[in-house]
Amino acid sequence: MNMSQEYIELFKAKEPLLEKASPPFMMNIREAAIHEFGLTGLPDKKSEMYRYTSLQKLFEPGYTMQLQPSNVDFRVEDIFNCDVPNLQTRLEIILNGFYKVNGTALTEMDNGIIIGSFAEALRRYPELVREHYAKHASIQKDSLVALNTAFAIDGLFIYVPRGQVLEDPVQVVHLPMTGSDTMLHYRNLFIMEENTSAEVIVCDHTLSPFRFLTNAVTEIYAGNGTSFHYSRIQNEHLNSNLLTNLFIHQEADSTVRSNTISLHGGLIRNNTNVLLNAPGCNNETYGLFLSDKHQHIDNYVNIDHAKPNCTSTQLFKGILDDQSTGAFNGRILVRPDAQKTMAYQTNNNILMSDEARMNSKPQLEIYADDVRCSHGATTGQLDENALFYMQSRGIPRQEARLLMLYAFAHEVIEKIQVTPLKDRINHLVDKRLRGELSRCNNCSMACGDLPIPD
Repeated sequence: MNMSQEYIELFKAKEPLLEKASPPFMMNIREAAIHEFGLTGLPDKKSEMYRYTSLQKLFEPGYTMQLQPSNVDFRVEDIFNCDVPNLQTRLEIILNGFYKVNGTALTEMDNGIIIGSFAEALRRYPELVREHYAKHASIQKDSLVALNTAFAIDGLFIYVPRGQVLEDPVQVVHLPMTGSDTMLHYRNLFIMEENTSAEVIVCDHTLSPFRFLTNAVTEIYAGNGTSFHYSRIQNEHLNSNLLTNLFIHQEADSTVRSNTISLHGGLIRNNTNVLLNAPGCNNETYGLFLSDKHQHIDNYVNIDHAKPNCTSTQLFKGILDDQSTGAFNGRILVRPDAQKTMAYQTNNNILMSDEARMNSKPQLEIYADDVRCSHGATTGQLDENALFYMQSRGIPRQEARLLMLYAFAHEVIEKIQVTPLKDRINHLVDKRLRGELSRCNNCSMACGDLPIPD
């Protein structure tokens, strides 16, 4: 029995549990997803999307599939330091793929904003969920999305009705914490109606030393005139592997900005898919990763310009040391009707050792003639002449290297518009460049003693 068939058999075995957590329409989607997964199987290097990242060994047997909430009590402030000084946020916890209830599973504000458990939102507002769930994340294009759609039960749900503003940023802390090697699937759904505004900050951090494989899918619907900012900070240990799938659907005159900062982890694969579905959309997608040892970090971005007069910007940077490897696969699709498109894509990387490797594949696919598009990629080492100049001015070589690397990373960090968050990222990147996030006992996230469940 191959690995794909094992997951199909697991789905059959867990079908009663999944049915209990799903209304009929959701169960139909699950069954379609596992069927699609059976047709395509796990992605391999034959797939153009996964040309530079092999996932076969990652999915080898040995994981427990987490399909029920964990009964673990703890105070977040005692074990996790992912706070952003001088920034008031609304803290939400996803523990082992399930929303951790702190008082209420779903908060319903007076202005109609809803925040909380996806599973609870599905129970109370099935039609609202049904309108958007699995409509933006395609199970046909990526079998990882199909696998998540088949098994994910909970996650975070945010709904902002027309004309409303979510005043405080929502900080989502994803915490894998079990007593064995575990696979996690969770699902986030953010629905932003017309003329709304919100910011979400996601922090990925692992709280126990076991092997983890997290397969997360986030769907974002941005209605007409919406402003939405999404930041993700990834700081995992080397045994924790993270697969993220972000799907953004934008309507007229909306602006969505996403920033992904990958500081540490085992294998990290970030997929970002954006559909600009009406005139006047603006999308900005930024990423920065720092890797060492045998880490592998891969960013895939697909921006679909389906309508005219839209703008997109991609800027991704990587700093690779030791035997680490990285990849960037960015695609801009401009459809025939998408005249007056402006689309820009840049990928720059620095190799700090002779053994580090980076693969970069920028792509333009243009079917309209009145457009302004560009793409480019560079991979190289630090400028020795610049290092020599700085040393001649009395700066020690190691400090000169750090200054140059920090300046290189700063261009991406500067795209974060919330100043306290930007300052926090600057601090974390500085610690990472100095090697202080590579060793658990120096990790800036400050884990403490935890009650690890059986």
